[in-house]
Amino acid sequence: MAKTATTTRPKETSPAALPAARREGARMLAARIRELRRARGWSLSVLSERSSIATSTLSKIENNSLSLTYDRLCAVAEAFGMSLSEFLAAQDEMAQSYGTSGRFVLERRGNGEQVDTPGYLYEYLCTGLRSKQIVPTLSKVKARTLQEFGPLLKHPGEEFVFVIKGKIEVHTEIYSPEKLEAGDSLYLDSRMGHAYLNAAQGETVILSAMYQP
Repeated sequence: MAKTATTTRPKETSPAALPAARREGARMLAARIRELRRARGWSLSVLSERSSIATSTLSKIENNSLSLTYDRLCAVAEAFGMSLSEFLAAQDEMAQSYGTSGRFVLERRGNGEQVDTPGYLYEYLCTGLRSKQIVPTLSKVKARTLQEFGPLLKHPGEEFVFVIKGKIEVHTEIYSPEKLEAGDSLYLDSRMGHAYLNAAQGETVILSAMYQP
């Protein structure tokens, strides 16, 4: 088994450089962080201490000049005492309580919440349903090298990935790299550092289901 070296984290995507639809998603996410922080009476330094994300980075996020990777989104959600699904839920949905059965939400194509990062263009699906234990995500895999991707991602829980289109090269901190083509899938402990790189000549799309304990 070969270990994979990590690299310095690159600058995260600036929402100002994104198409209009994705800029709106980034703006809403930035506003959500700011509103949750202010509702608790926290300064940026308090959120920084609780999330282990630099104050300067959080300031840029709230000012909508940076987007967050999945692991950092998890860290921010955890700092607020929320699951990622609760954090991503729309504000009106967050104010509602659900019973233990009969929950249902429909997501039409292209209507998920998009977050653009150096490694992936995430589309978080069915975000209107809060307190769910699985975070379904449709992602375009962008980075083709570990230098482009940055440090391997780590977050609590487990993860299932299915390759819809193209090919990925899977890197972890424990196992040797593996290539998966369309129709292939994997399941891993996401506490282990991992990255999916685009190993196709064209576009690569994956469907992920992240479980949050």
